Amino acid sequence: MEEVDEVVVLKPEQCTHCHAPLQGDDPKPWRHQVIEIPPIKPVVTEYQWHQLVCAACGEVTRAPWPEGVPSGTYGPRVQATVALYTGSYRLSKRTTQQMMDDVFGVPLSVGTISQLEQATTAAVVAPVEEARTSVHAQAVAHLDETSWREGGKRAWLWVAVTRVVTVFVVRLSRGAHVARELLGEEFTGILVTDRYSAYNWYPVRWRQVCWAHLLRDFEAMRGRGGRSEEIGEALLAQAHQMFTWWHRVREGTLQRSTFRSYMTPLRREVERLLEAGSCCGVPKTAGTCRDILKRREALWTFVQIEGVEPTNNTAERSIRPGVLWRKGSFGTQSAEGSRFVESMMTVVATLKQQQRHVLEYLTAACEAALRGEAAPSLLPVSDQKSHAAA
Repeated sequence: MEEVDEVVVLKPEQCTHCHAPLQGDDPKPWRHQVIEIPPIKPVVTEYQWHQLVCAACGEVTRAPWPEGVPSGTYGPRVQATVALYTGSYRLSKRTTQQMMDDVFGVPLSVGTISQLEQATTAAVVAPVEEARTSVHAQAVAHLDETSWREGGKRAWLWVAVTRVVTVFVVRLSRGAHVARELLGEEFTGILVTDRYSAYNWYPVRWRQVCWAHLLRDFEAMRGRGGRSEEIGEALLAQAHQMFTWWHRVREGTLQRSTFRSYMTPLRREVERLLEAGSCCGVPKTAGTCRDILKRREALWTFVQIEGVEPTNNTAERSIRPGVLWRKGSFGTQSAEGSRFVESMMTVVATLKQQQRHVLEYLTAACEAALRGEAAPSLLPVSDQKSHAAA
């Protein structure tokens, strides 16, 4: 590590061969660093709040409460740490309770943990809303959704990933209106998704259909035998060739203009194979091919427009922590719990995307809430200015 708190110099005093005394310095000493955590002891501050009686008029006056001092027992860093444990590391409330006591020497109840979660949700509500609104003006957005549970009801966790923010919402619907909510009515960028019908309202010419899902469709075609197998095999060959070229474009070993020229005959062949598959006599394969052809224009957006990926892997990777959260906790018990989940996932994913420190941000947001000030923005500085202007 570059930052060192203490340096211990070890020098030999005498020669191991002749025992003569040794002096001087080694210009390149061998370095060995040991990282240790000091004993952690919480800092407890007691505020003795006096009220005094006026000798002149008998009025009782209490001292003013200092700015930024919590009315409860726990400070903003305790609150932020609890939110980080349950909202990012996905620890249960009882495990968090044990961790706070064992590691930090801070005892708290399970009910207090829930209260701190709700307070953290309130502390970041403005920056989370700002991040959601910023999606509406982005050039490219990746959307995905996964099943969820809220209060015993079926729900869905949605994600929108853009260049600067990743935002989540939990809704009791998987319908198109949630996708519209995430994108906003003014969104005119490129939408990258799978072929789920909730995205069909968006113009096909501004969409990119995920090729990772198409590969799975082609694999399924190959597994059905007969003419379907032939078509699936041929489509997979074309797709693998396309990805080979695409990886070279990303590595910088293939010019985009050359890639576009390569893709012209490949596009014609893929669409020819899909046309053949739509009347191959195998119902599932024919139906899949017809469905893909309805959005054929959305297969090739990434070829023409820089900054667009051929897959929706970005959104699928981002929503994976939500899948793990659902498997560990079976969703949320209330709407308040869902607000905590979507807020914390938005904060954590966005800060990691920007390589910002999550605990320091949460602490700053909790401190700002105590002072009645605005929490720090989740947007990069350059985007804050343009967002404010809009």
